[in-house]
Amino acid sequence: MTDTEGIVTILCGVTILVGVIGVIVPIVPGLILCWLGVLVWSIFGDGEGVGPWIVLALATLVTLLGSLVKYLWPGRNLKRGGVSNLSLLAGGVLGIVGFFVVPVIGLILGFVLGLWLAELARLREPRLAWPSTKHALQAVGLALLVELAAALIVTGIWLVGLVVT
Repeated sequence: MTDTEGIVTILCGVTILVGVIGVIVPIVPGLILCWLGVLVWSIFGDGEGVGPWIVLALATLVTLLGSLVKYLWPGRNLKRGGVSNLSLLAGGVLGIVGFFVVPVIGLILGFVLGLWLAELARLREPRLAWPSTKHALQAVGLALLVELAAALIVTGIWLVGLVVT
């Protein structure tokens, strides 16, 4: 391993770590960063032969499946719970505003507030708006867990690739 390959491997490891943290603290696109770290390592890192390409293929598969499941599974639960797309949009918009007003936790606070206000406007009853909001929060939590699992699997694949290649 040359110095350049070692530096690339370290930088890719840091990128993957930042990606995993980015899933939990939504400041950066976590799963995408994990995959990009594996991509750069596969191209410029210290792996030899087809090993890095197999690692990249597996990481790509997990990233794509994780992204697909992240949106489909919670989305299906939201439809079943009767949460409207407009309410989710309102929560998303206020979440983004909240992110800039109160960094990091403002995203969550703004999302909850926006979702609840939209459900309140739709249902016209506070006691009915809260269960819909709670249902949406559970779906968001599920999406976060799916993305975190995918990021950790991609990280594991990369770590095994480091040892094997």
